[in-house]
Parts: sequence; C-alpha cells; structure tokens
Amino acid sequence: MAQAGLGPAGSQAGLVATASAAVSQHGGVSATLPGVLADAPVAVLLIDRDQGTVTFANTVAVELAGNVHLPLPVDAWGAAAGLTDLGGAPLASTSGPLSLVAQGQPVTGEAVRLVPGRSNRTERARSDDGTRDRLLWVTGFPLSQPDSSDAQLSLVVFLEVQTPEADGDPEAALQALRERAVIATDITFTISDPRQEDGPLIWVNPSFTRITGYEYGEAVGRNCRFLQGTATDPDAVAEIREALAEQRAVTTTLLNYRKDGTAFWNQLSISPVFDGEGELVSFVGVQTDVTERVRVEHERERAFAAEQTARQEAELARATAEQARADAEGARTQAEQATNRLALMAEATSTLIATLDMSDLLDRLAGLCVPLLADWVFLTLVDENGDVVQTAHRHRDGLDEQLRAFSTLHALHLPPGSPSRQSMTRSRPVLIDRDPARLAGAFATDAAREAFDALGGHSVLTVPMVARRRTRGALALVLSGEDRTFTPADVDLAEDLSRRAALAMDNVRLYQQEHAVAEILQRSLLPDLPDIPGVTAAAHYVSASAATDVGGDFYDLLHLPDGSVGLVIGDVVGHDIAAAAAMGHLRGIIRACVWDAPDPDPGVVLARVDLLVQGLNVASMATLAYARAAPPTAPGEPWRVHLADAGHPPLLLREPGGTVRVLDEINGLLVGVDDGAHRPTTVLEVPSGSTLLAYTDGLIERPGVDLDLGISELVERIAATPADATPRALCDAAVAGTLDGRDDVALLALRLG
Repeated sequence: MAQAGLGPAGSQAGLVATASAAVSQHGGVSATLPGVLADAPVAVLLIDRDQGTVTFANTVAVELAGNVHLPLPVDAWGAAAGLTDLGGAPLASTSGPLSLVAQGQPVTGEAVRLVPGRSNRTERARSDDGTRDRLLWVTGFPLSQPDSSDAQLSLVVFLEVQTPEADGDPEAALQALRERAVIATDITFTISDPRQEDGPLIWVNPSFTRITGYEYGEAVGRNCRFLQGTATDPDAVAEIREALAEQRAVTTTLLNYRKDGTAFWNQLSISPVFDGEGELVSFVGVQTDVTERVRVEHERERAFAAEQTARQEAELARATAEQARADAEGARTQAEQATNRLALMAEATSTLIATLDMSDLLDRLAGLCVPLLADWVFLTLVDENGDVVQTAHRHRDGLDEQLRAFSTLHALHLPPGSPSRQSMTRSRPVLIDRDPARLAGAFATDAAREAFDALGGHSVLTVPMVARRRTRGALALVLSGEDRTFTPADVDLAEDLSRRAALAMDNVRLYQQEHAVAEILQRSLLPDLPDIPGVTAAAHYVSASAATDVGGDFYDLLHLPDGSVGLVIGDVVGHDIAAAAAMGHLRGIIRACVWDAPDPDPGVVLARVDLLVQGLNVASMATLAYARAAPPTAPGEPWRVHLADAGHPPLLLREPGGTVRVLDEINGLLVGVDDGAHRPTTVLEVPSGSTLLAYTDGLIERPGVDLDLGISELVERIAATPADATPRALCDAAVAGTLDGRDDVALLALRLG
C-alpha cells in the first residue's frame, strides 16, 4: 500500500489512512469500527460501494452533516455536510474524493472545503457572522478485495486542519494544509508489513510513543510482540496470530507493557489492507489504552453486586422487626468481615515477607486465614515430586490436638480425590460445598473422615500455592457452620492470598538454598582446628552478612615443622563474598609464608605477607596478628611466644590463675598500606596452662562505644570464668556480650600445655 513506507514525518494522508484500515472486510462495522473509532476525534464514514451509499458515520461525522437518515447516497451526504472542492464547487462529481472512494479507488489525501451555510444544518447552527470556511483533509481506502464475496466496503476519514491565511491563494492554502497536517488524537495507529520476515512494524504514530514509551526508532523494524509480557493472556495472543495467518480482522483487549515496565490494558483492532490487485500489503493496527475503562468496569461490577446485596437485605428487613434486627446484625458482621479482609490483604504481604523461616511463615499464613477466611485451615507443602514434606494448621477454637491428629491421618497421605491434591494437580481452586458424596471421596481412610467430622467440617475450599510456575503446596480452608458457605469473593481472596504466600515461600526456599551454599563456602574457607600435642584449641565465627553468612574475618592454627604452634587472626575489609574470597587468598599466602619460613620471626613473616598481598593485589587492606608459640625444652619451663601485630586488636593472655592480660605492648601498620613497613616482634615467657585469646574487632565494637571500653568489657567476661575454664568455655564467655551484628566476629582460644 502507498503508506507502507511512511516515516515519523510522513504526510497526514498516510496517518489517517492508517485509521481507515481499522475496519476489516470480514469483521464488519459492528465488530470493529464503533468499538474503536466511533468516538475518535476524526470524522469517519463507511461506504457501501455496491450501493454507493454511506452506511455508517461516527460522532464527528454526524456533527458535519447532521443526523441524516442512513443509508444515504454519497453525494447527498457531501451536500448535507456542505463539502466543496477548494474552488467552491460541490463534490458531487465523478472526480470528487467521495465519488472516487465510492468507486473503490483509494484517495491518499485531498483537501476539501466545508462552507458554512452550505447545508441546512449549518444554516441553523451558525449565524451570518462571517465565519471562515473550514479546511478538511480527506483520505479513503477500500476495505475489501475486489473479488471478495463479502460486502464491498470503503472507509473515508476527514481531519480538520486549521491553516493560516494565504492571501487568498488556494494553492498556498493547500500547501500550508499539507505542511501542517498533524494528527491530534489519542488513538494509536501502527502499520506492519507481512511481506517482510516476522511481519515487523514499518510505521507508528506519535500517540504510540506517548502511550507505550517506545520511540519511533525503537519500535519500527520489530514485531509488535515486544509489547507483551509475563501476564499477557496467551489465548489473546493466539487469537491475534490466527487472524493474521487467515488475513482477517481481529479485535481484542489484552495486557501490554510500556517501556518502563508498567502494564496497561490495550484495546487492539488489526485489519488487513489489500492493494488494487487484491494482494495483502499491510496490517493496520488501531489501539487504545483502556486501562481506566477496565478498572471502572470492575468497580461497577463490584458496586452492582454490593447494591444487589443491600437491596435484598433491605427487603428482608421490612418483613418483620425481628428479622430487621437480625439482618442488621448480619450486615454489621459482614461489614466487619469486609473491613478485616481488606486489612488482611494489606497486612499479608508485610507479614509473610517478614520471616525467612518456613515454619514461621506457615504459622503466620495460618493466622491470617483464621478466623477471617475460615473456621480452620490446614496447609500442605510438597517437594518437586509432589510428596508432602511439611504441614501447618490452625483452628479458631484452639483444637490443636484434634487438628494434629487429622493432619497425621490425612494431610501427610493425600489421596488423588482430596481437594488439596486436586488443586495442586489442576492448578485451580476446588470447592466442595456441603456435598457428602464428594467429601467421602476426599479421604483415604475412614479414620481421616471421622477426624474431619469431629472438627466440624462442612464446606471446603482449596487453592494451590504457585510461584514462579512451580506448585509449592495447597491452602485448605474449612467452614464448620452449616449456615455458611464460600462466596466467589472468598475464592478470589483466597487465590490472592495463596499467590502471595507461595511467592514468600519460594523466596524462603531460595534464601535457604543460598544460605546453604554460603555455609558450605564459609566452612571451606575456615579451617578445622588440627589436633596438636600439648595444646587445646577452640574457635567461634559469626558473620555480619545475614544474606550470605560469609565475611572477611578469619583465624588459623598451624603445627609448624619445627614443633612450634602458629596462631593467626585476621580481618579483611568488607563483609560480603568478595571479602571472603580475599580472605581465602590471604589465608593461603599466610600459610605459605609461615610454613618452614627461613626466618620464623613473626614481624618478618608479616612483612613478607604484606609484600605479597600488595604485589599480587589480593586484598585492599587487612589487619593481622601472628603468634608463634614454642613449647618448653624441659618440664617446668615456660612457653616462649613470639608475637607481631599489623593493626589488629591486641590479643588477651589468660594465665593459669585466671588473671587476664592485654598484650598491647606492640602494634604495627595494617597490611596493604606500605609494603616496606616494619613490624616489631615481642617475646613473652608464658607459663604452661595459659590461654591465648585472639579475636576480631566485631567482638568489641559497638556504635558510640570506645574500643578501650569494649576491650575492658571483654576482659571482664573472660576473667569471670572459672579458673579451669576450657578454651570452648572461654569462647562462649567472650561472645556472651551483646553483638549488634554490624561486623563479623572471629575468635580463637589456644591453651598452651
């Protein structure tokens, strides 16, 4: 078709021609035109070419010609509207645009004049006040193939375009009209080319960009399916695809997505356009954002339902005064339930996402359901094979033991006929409303049925809990009272709640998987303490990262080749997986430098570690403390402890009598600051039975508290332990204080002798 190659600056004729294809030769006027273009801000006519008559006029067209009786001959309609060519001659001629369209010929764009006072209608509507003539731009196209057995139809579109005065020069006025022909409508038009691979868009109007957010260059060249998303109805998409394949018109409403990800309801009409030879050349789409209309329709339906309920209650109330009081009480109860249900959905999301423990989440979900939705509830979770792995339940009367017995008899052994199993299999709600026969088939054993009856079950509603296309379990709601039943609103509410719960459960599952991976990673990075003759050791680790359980704090204990014992404590800057990875590299470097070092002096070892860390770019910065404890050479002699520190909190020494000493005599520069820094080594004579306690700053740091105070509190906790306290007991005492979780904590206690 002539408009198939229009760009964003294309002529007004091409744009209006796009609108003209909104009616299909197969769909008819009633299927598409009134629904999409009846209220469009352009005048639209439908012409029966066999009869040469106007058979349809939208609202704007009626304003042009008046409410004339249709069908009406084309020339008569033009005369009623007061249409002339630019020279003032009537359009009733074989060369006029209306006549050409009526003959089945396309009119790609022609200017005509609407003369005030030319028709009876305008004479009545206007006073002789010198009103200027109005200029209209006319476009028309046949809507059916010449050899089609369907009605031979054509569409004509008039768009009024205001033009400046052109000194009375008709040609100048026409040129100005063409230059300023810009559509001003909220209707979105698109053209796709079925002759190209994948049927890409070849033109969209500016309204398309305003509604979808996609610029012209982002849309053209792509199949329009990019507007679809995860919630787009696949049946609607299949309907469109089938219509395109059959070269027929289709009208539907589906959920589309803007460029920014927001969803909107799109009323879409697609029509094929054929050339004079009957060949398909384009598909023309007319679409309108009807989100507000869909919302209003839903609200109208709910309001109508509420009105009907209120009217029935009023009629019953008039029967007797006693019945009126009963109805009023029931209305108050229903109002309270409605309020509670609204509060339930407002609370559900925040309540369910507030925990990462599956049992706690199920308990919270049960609490949300009872008593607002049901008298009692039981929940079943299944694994990938559909086997029940976990249950939860709650009764409004606190019948926990009876419910637990029922869960054991039934929920853990769901037969195929049970509502919960059917919901999970079919992925839709199942309602059994006081149907003894169906209830009888829902249980695998007579004992399970008896337990159900003892709990007072009459009506059962089950909904599947599905998240990310995976069934997590089923939510079973039960009503005990024979005078109550589940309503469609209850079903919708239960489905909404189950979807939220399933998503929260899947998030818990994902968290637990990540937690397990992180725990394995952390365990692989932190060593198992070796068994070293003559010493006893214990360690403790807590990560500040709740999401990963890994961090940059570490410890190590080595039995060196010369018989001495190496103790390392360190802290890499950071509290995440990156810090943990850097810590793993740093720990490997320290082990390599400590093991069989040419010069075992801790200060020399730390200098070597610093040099390698900066040379290999292992970590940004870290604090380290390294102690090398040499056993006594003869019974009764002390241990000799060589100690060096690189910006790390001072180690504690707990002597056999219980006295605690802070080893703060030395301190050196952090690792990663200066690869030439020298760190002194101190040598301590330590009596056998003493315990070295190495820790990271997470144990002593708290917001607003001085580090010295944190160290003093730690010393007090260690000193308060019994004299014969083991290294494990000392670790437990050290972490018994308040940890705020802002930093990792690593702790290593080493008893010498």
